[in-house]
Formats: sequence, C-alpha cells, structure tokens
Amino acid sequence: MKKEIFHLLFYIILVFLATFVIINYVGQRTVVQGQSMENTLFDRDNLIINKLSYHFIAPKRFDIIVFPIKTSKKYYIKRIIGLPGETLQIKNGNIYINSELLEENYGKEIMNYSGTASVPITLNEDEYFVLGDNRNHSSDSRDPDVGVINKDRIIGKAWLRIWPLNKFGFAK
Repeated sequence: MKKEIFHLLFYIILVFLATFVIINYVGQRTVVQGQSMENTLFDRDNLIINKLSYHFIAPKRFDIIVFPIKTSKKYYIKRIIGLPGETLQIKNGNIYINSELLEENYGKEIMNYSGTASVPITLNEDEYFVLGDNRNHSSDSRDPDVGVINKDRIIGKAWLRIWPLNKFGFAK
C-alpha cells in the first residue's frame, strides 16, 4: 500500500513539475488585445507562445513576437521587420532596409506615420525593429515609448492560435 501511495505522489509531483517547466520555459498562452495585428491576428485571439526556440536560433524577419514594453507591464505582439545590423527608414509609407525597398504584404495599408523611423535607424547587434500589421493603428518601434526591441526582451514567438476554434492553427 505504501509503495502505491509513493508512486501516486511521485507521478503527481512529476506532472506538476512538467507543467511548471512547460509553462515557464517552453510555452505560454497569451491573448491578443487590440487591432494592431489585423488582418493576421485579431482582438481576443488566444495564442501559444514558443518561449524556447530563440534560445537556439535567432529571430527572423516577419516572425511575430511577444515582448514587454518599457513603460508598463503590458505585453505587445508585433512582427519583426528590421534585423540586427540593418539600417531602416520609413519614407512615404514604405519601409527601406539598407536603402532597399522591403517587399512585404503584412501591412494593412500605407503608413501615415513614420515616427522615429522618419530618419535612418541603424540597429545594434541585438536589436530588432517591430511593426504591427495594422500599421496606422499600432504602437510599435516607431513610437519612442516602445522603441527598438533588444533580444533579451523577447518573450517568445507566436506559434499556435488556439482560439477561436474556427481559426485554430499555426501562426504565420
């Protein structure tokens, strides 16, 4: 009887430990708040964030990431546009990286606001420039309160949309 109780307690502790490790180091659920990532992600979409991959590989252009902003305890979900070492500028609503027009189709419309990127910004070796897909309704790296994102501030990569169920699938 003692052996069975010990095994039961062992498995319960093992399940709690595995759950703790997964939630804190591998994945995390987060909820999209607002319209800044439309038409890719929508208000109240529930996502699973992959917190592990960026420990092994560098973030890539167009990855959707989660990070805290400097001025509050809020977390933002944005798309990586500029990579470390690149020089980025927004002119006439277009994004230029190293003086070349960036070919992308994530922006919902032409940007009306260039913000801090109205002049060239050269990113350091651990900095990323992020934008929301709904560019005219997004607080992102163009805003001095958000600014460029250091790699150590990135919580993880949007991996899986789990809600609403009719949109269940991998984040693209």
